[in-house]
Amino acid sequence: MDEHIFDKVHEVDLQKTMENSYIDYAMSVIAARALPDVRDGLKPVQRRILFSMIELNNGPDKPHRKCARIVGDTMGKYHPHGDSSIYEAMVKLAQDFSTRYPLVDGHGNFGSVDGDGAAAMRYTEARLSKISMEMLADINKNTVDFIPNFDETEKEPTVLPARYPNLLVNGTSGIAVGMATNIPPHNLREIISAVVKIIDNQVLENRVTEIDELLAIVKGPDFPTGATILGKIGIEEAYRTGRGKIRVRAITDIEPMNNNKNRIIVTELPYMVNKARLIEKIAELVRDKKIDGITDLRDESDRTGMRICIELRRDVNANVILNQLYKHTQLQDTFGVIMLALVNNEPKVLNLFQMLNYYLMHQKEVVTRRTQYDLNKAQERAHILQGLMIALDNIEEVIRIIRSSQNVTIAKEGLIEKFSLSEVQAQAIVDMRLRALTGLERAKLEAEHNELMERIAELIAILGDEKKLLMLIREELLVIEAKFGDIRRTTIGFDEFDITMEDMIPDESTVIARTNLGYIKRMTPDNFKSQHRGGKGIKGMQTIDEDYIEDLLMTTSHHYLMFFTNTGRTYRLKAYEIPESSRTARGTAIINLLLLQPGEKINAVIPIKEYEDDHYLFMTTKKGIVKKTPVSAYSNIRKTGIQAITLKENDELIEVKLTDNTKDILLVTKLGQCIRFKEADVRPTGRSAMGVIGMNLIDEDEIIGMQLNTQGDSLLIVSERGMGKRTLIEEFTVQHRGGKGVKCYKINEKTGNVIGVKAVDDTREIMIITTEGIIIRLKVEDISQLGRITSGVKLINLAKGIKVATISKIRSNPNDENDNEVEGFEEEDDDIDISDGIKITDELETTDKVDGVESNNEVTPIDSNDE
Repeated sequence: MDEHIFDKVHEVDLQKTMENSYIDYAMSVIAARALPDVRDGLKPVQRRILFSMIELNNGPDKPHRKCARIVGDTMGKYHPHGDSSIYEAMVKLAQDFSTRYPLVDGHGNFGSVDGDGAAAMRYTEARLSKISMEMLADINKNTVDFIPNFDETEKEPTVLPARYPNLLVNGTSGIAVGMATNIPPHNLREIISAVVKIIDNQVLENRVTEIDELLAIVKGPDFPTGATILGKIGIEEAYRTGRGKIRVRAITDIEPMNNNKNRIIVTELPYMVNKARLIEKIAELVRDKKIDGITDLRDESDRTGMRICIELRRDVNANVILNQLYKHTQLQDTFGVIMLALVNNEPKVLNLFQMLNYYLMHQKEVVTRRTQYDLNKAQERAHILQGLMIALDNIEEVIRIIRSSQNVTIAKEGLIEKFSLSEVQAQAIVDMRLRALTGLERAKLEAEHNELMERIAELIAILGDEKKLLMLIREELLVIEAKFGDIRRTTIGFDEFDITMEDMIPDESTVIARTNLGYIKRMTPDNFKSQHRGGKGIKGMQTIDEDYIEDLLMTTSHHYLMFFTNTGRTYRLKAYEIPESSRTARGTAIINLLLLQPGEKINAVIPIKEYEDDHYLFMTTKKGIVKKTPVSAYSNIRKTGIQAITLKENDELIEVKLTDNTKDILLVTKLGQCIRFKEADVRPTGRSAMGVIGMNLIDEDEIIGMQLNTQGDSLLIVSERGMGKRTLIEEFTVQHRGGKGVKCYKINEKTGNVIGVKAVDDTREIMIITTEGIIIRLKVEDISQLGRITSGVKLINLAKGIKVATISKIRSNPNDENDNEVEGFEEEDDDIDISDGIKITDELETTDKVDGVESNNEVTPIDSNDE
């Protein structure tokens, strides 16, 4: 063995060596692998992929190229790492569920939201997307610095020009050594608007933008998969400090099924949630009996969108199951925001303003360098044009010098000496073709020279005035916004623990519509103010078969809405908690908003502004029990609801009115009896009390309606066989409560039992809804006014087996445009201030069902002169 081999062994301090080596490794990962640059929002591998594709001339107007070729070029020229890591980064740039605005246009299998991987790079193809061209725009105009690649055979950019704020728009995530970044994607329009705001404040007011101004523009992250962000506290914390936690919840809808069961439909998932794994997790929870009540689980997603169907058992509360799913699965997830990026190659946690400001500083440098480049090119061309025009002015002498010269070099020297030209000008003259001697060519040269001089002056002005430079950046950003901007996908929802949400919602008038089958929505009153006088109303809601609008309320966004159910329970929401929809949208199933028990149905909705002792809720049950309770007794309502009235077995709460202890109450039964008594005869009782007897009923009879004497001058009574009449309210004398009442309708085989009652006057119209879903509109003034003990006239011809299901009333004559009331509404109680949130209509006319039937049902003719 060679004895001198031991001379090559060097003793080192292992601790110091490890420290130095690990620091070198850590800095390499931080600066050259895992973290994005604050200027273009890209990691080195992403930047190299995009630059390699533009070098391959692989733009959006060119055919797709094999990904293997792109990966090979990137790896061979710029990124000396594994091909799998390059392809993985490229795939993510092409996935529309991972990247908000994809920078690569993929062709082939690039994976799915189920976690499926992309096909091998030899099978897939790609090209740059249109928006990625804005990332690379003007890169050949000396806008950014270039450095040698790993083997110094090529040059690569240190950063891309990035004509829009890509770091915030597309976001990024990365784990370095000892630090990590997790920046959510945002909406392009909002981010560009925020940059424009910074520019405007700087140019117009010469001041620094406050972060509160940006928070008003940037609503929050905008994930490519949509979903809902709960509350704004996490968003604001992240934007102010650079760190925060944002709770994201899936978009779900509880749909009723035919057999009294419900199903939960999931249409959007939180960002980066694996759908297949989520379904497996739900199945596992059901199998382990951690969640009880799910009978079926299936994925119905297709090309049109995501749809996960979770069918529930008949006896379970759908909202309880949904809350369990939020707790135990990624249907509700937390996105931890860490806005860490490289600033001058140093990692820094930045707030929203700092990120946008660093981007703006980058743009100022890019546009300055581009302008300087364009200026140099323009000046060079103008210099040549000036030489050519000198030559044309002295063409005879130029020809003589060139002809007398032995070679081009001597000719150029002669021209330079004679006309004091530069080397470049002389070269351009000797290269000049004979066609340049024509008059037209001379005119073209002069026109081009004049344009260039104007352009040079413009470029010099931009370089000399920072405000002009900023306005140019502003203009170019707005062009990108108009070209690529889209609406938000992620909504900002309400968080019950976020006390600041209500303060951010304006207290303005709003309209609430609820249908018989349990759909509800919120609209602005503007939807109802644009009608022409004398019209038939407007379409107020897109309803499904056999559904119709049951309540239409005018209130304000901060009013409480009290919902009373047939089981005697009451629930409460703020008006702004009901999702806003367009005038013609169906709305949201109310079971999505309230924790209703199985079999519960809402029978009344009362808006309340303040819980005052001098206003009362008057309730009536099917069995004739009435109850009056001060509104203040209901000031504290749990999310799960409270008992509003205690009911006997087989009894139901059918109607609730807001009163002031001065009204007369009229109760009507299905066997044609009516009682009128003073509201003051009923003493106030506690919230959970049973109430007192309002009307003494025989065994087979029941109450079908309650009206107040202030709602109209006559009672309209309709029977189940389509007969009806009006009787003046004054014909019903005031009695004491608890009596049997008086006859109000003569019942026989031809009429059937009484099905509905409304207090009306001649200005009203009514709608009769049959069991087959046919809706007919009639003017009240066309209905005969008869005495108490009569059957009335035929209002509608019904086929055998078909009966009237219910009746509703509407206004027949629209209001003046200057009226305070909303078109299509009526005030139910003149003595109560509308500002306190009263119910001001029973029905909105819907033109899609008026005088006929939606879908394929035929219209049943009416036996009157109405139509």
